[in-house]
Amino acid sequence: MTEKIIRLEIVTPERYVVDQDVKIVMAPGTLGEFGILPNHTPFLSSLEVGGKVHFRDLKDNEHVVFISGGFSEALPDKVTILAETAEVHEKIDIDRARAAYERARERLSSSDDTVDKDRARLALERAEARIRLATNKTD
Repeated sequence: MTEKIIRLEIVTPERYVVDQDVKIVMAPGTLGEFGILPNHTPFLSSLEVGGKVHFRDLKDNEHVVFISGGFSEALPDKVTILAETAEVHEKIDIDRARAAYERARERLSSSDDTVDKDRARLALERAEARIRLATNKTD
């Protein structure tokens, strides 16, 4: 009996981050985390900013990819995640994430009226999520 698989593509505007066959995908939808197995009912979902996509490869190894918002399309044989940014867990630059965190905190505490506080808040959330993931302090 052949094992059921599903194709996972995680794509940013710059590149393909993941393009492989997997057993299961777990993704952070804006209405809650969802899981996708082969032969899933088709659906679309927006994705949470600063979320993690978990998946199991065909050797049953778990992988984690940090994403920053975007959309997901699930089909019976394929999952496509279109993310603003995406980083494989092992490749997150912790120093860069910490620097982004500090910049966002400074912008949030600034009294400058030209600072976009909503954008700074999102940047802070992304940086916090990247730091948690890089230091294995995942939820």
